[in-house]
Amino acid sequence: MPYVPIEWLREHVEVPAGTSAAELAADLVRVGLEEERIVPPAVTGPLVVGRVLTREAKEQKNGKTINYCRVDVGAHNDAPGTGKEPSELPSRGIVCGAHNFEVGDHVVVSLPGAVLPGDFTIAARKTYGHVSDGMICSERELGIGNDHSGIIVLERWLAAHGRDGEDIPAPGTDAIGLLGLGEDVLEINITPDRGYCFSMRGVPASIPTPPAPASPTRPTAPTPTCSRTASPPPGRTASPSASPRTPRPSTGAPASTATWPGWCAASIRAPAPRSGCRTA
Repeated sequence: MPYVPIEWLREHVEVPAGTSAAELAADLVRVGLEEERIVPPAVTGPLVVGRVLTREAKEQKNGKTINYCRVDVGAHNDAPGTGKEPSELPSRGIVCGAHNFEVGDHVVVSLPGAVLPGDFTIAARKTYGHVSDGMICSERELGIGNDHSGIIVLERWLAAHGRDGEDIPAPGTDAIGLLGLGEDVLEINITPDRGYCFSMRGVPASIPTPPAPASPTRPTAPTPTCSRTASPPPGRTASPSASPRTPRPSTGAPASTATWPGWCAASIRAPAPRSGCRTA
């Protein structure tokens, strides 16, 4: 059954700001698209941008090398000399076992109270001789990819997802929207006569367009809220001759080396319920 993320639907039809998945479901029922369920966001609670200020690596008795980091998380920082493990820097202390980052890198930090896929709740806890007051996250821990070889370094992550040159928000800024994790997703039930609704263009095509305003001179064509020929969102390129039923030309890239554009990968990934797998 198809999944309908509100943010993706907005690219095809006008959706009032603040519309919830439940409200959207009620509107779609009126045009014959039945709600199956509402899939909640994969991550809830405080997930913020952090900047690594210090990194102290120490080999443990079990042979692992663990990093104790002081991370700037903006308004969520402990004041100097306060917090679970006081420091001279306004920051939080976090233990991290990954090694693919350096001092100065921007990372994604889940703070105590956040809930990650698999119903994993973040809390401050003592480990490897320090109090870890949060967690620096990998893609797999957030349910946005399978990479668990290291944590997300935003400078590299944005570039890898076609967003090279995008300004990284200040430490402490909410990262849920930055990563596309924050909306409910509506799953709808499609009847046999509405097979076109298995596409994201088919769903808004079912929504009636408003009537055109009256004109004293001559009638004007209605302005649809859903346009099959609308300009693509920023950063996307549409073929001039493309239509909903016209195959787009191949780029010629070999399948083994071709990669999805960042916007496309994020849009496709968003509707799918998260697997909930997590590795400590």
